[in-house]
Amino acid sequence: MEVTIGVPPPEAYLDHAASTPARPEVVEAMLPWLAEHWGNPTGAHARGRAARRAVDEAREPVAELLGCSGGEIVFTSGGTEADDLAVNGVLDAVGGMALCSAIEHHAVLDPVVHRGGAIVPVDRRGVLDCAALADMLDAAGAAAATGDGPDVTVVSVMVANNEVGTIQPLTHIAEVVARHAPAAVMHTDAVQAAAWCDVAALAAGVPLVSLSGHKIGGPKGIGALAIRPGVALAPRLRGGGQERGRRSGTHNVAGIVGLGVAAQLVLEHRTQLAATVGAMRDRLEAALVAIEGVSVTVAAGGSAPPERLPTISHLCVSGVDSEALLFLLDDAGVAASAASSCASGATESSHVLAAMGVPAADARGSLRLSLGWTTDDTTIDRVIEVMPAAVARLRLFDVSSSERS
Repeated sequence: MEVTIGVPPPEAYLDHAASTPARPEVVEAMLPWLAEHWGNPTGAHARGRAARRAVDEAREPVAELLGCSGGEIVFTSGGTEADDLAVNGVLDAVGGMALCSAIEHHAVLDPVVHRGGAIVPVDRRGVLDCAALADMLDAAGAAAATGDGPDVTVVSVMVANNEVGTIQPLTHIAEVVARHAPAAVMHTDAVQAAAWCDVAALAAGVPLVSLSGHKIGGPKGIGALAIRPGVALAPRLRGGGQERGRRSGTHNVAGIVGLGVAAQLVLEHRTQLAATVGAMRDRLEAALVAIEGVSVTVAAGGSAPPERLPTISHLCVSGVDSEALLFLLDDAGVAASAASSCASGATESSHVLAAMGVPAADARGSLRLSLGWTTDDTTIDRVIEVMPAAVARLRLFDVSSSERS
């Protein structure tokens, strides 16, 4: 790994799962709503009406992306608020308890735990244990029937995991929920999947679906929750009565416009982009697993690997520490991560890997490389170039440290 003193290495950005760059078309569409059109959408004057039209027009591509109608879209400050509104909104409206998978983003996992909910296990691949889900739903229903506990009113399972990329069998999961807890509302976090999967098809019939702007080429600070008709949902923010009383607060018009443009671009380019990015991801993995002691996390459990997002390559690198590896990669111009970007310092122990039963020794060297719409072959070549030397250096240091001790 040759480095010229004083010359920064070329950047190879492979942390798109944390945040992907806003597309130029998105920035261009947003700028007038930041500098020229400042009206509040609630205003009755011309500026207010123009802002309201912009908000309403943005609903349509977002709704198409999530497989609902424009009137079913509620704009939020991001994916976290959308997830919180889904879980807590149902619980506040009808009571009961929530279930979620053990590998949910903390935006779902933490509200479920905070409200006394239960966690459904996953297998070594990160796929939900549907038999366990059925048993837990039956047990809660039986307890509720005898007055010994609350029934399940909301079940949340993400479309695809943000760390390892596993895509869940949502259709089958929804069938299990409908059969064993027919009164429960299902929610899915599509934040990580929306740029790469046909969420409208995968989540067809799921009443609540979350989205975030900065994962699909839109701006940060904007998201959406699709709420199908008939779902009882209490607002978390009360005040001005915006979004039909489901989420009060002055609309972020520029952000909403940006989200709408980003959603439209996903609809237009997703199929081809997913194929291109998937091919680059596969080439990257083929090169990296050739390094001794490097394995694809979801393929290392002995069972058939699940369907994965084309954008995420999650690896376990034996004999190294994630934090040290990330430091060397960053020094070489490669931006990556170990766990969810929301974890403290990005190297906090992963609850996802723990739930999957990944041995602690393997999880110690976890690495997430996530590709996006700006990724090209030069980026992949850079990672393939610097990774062997970084791993070898850390292993040599680890051996030397052991010998000294």
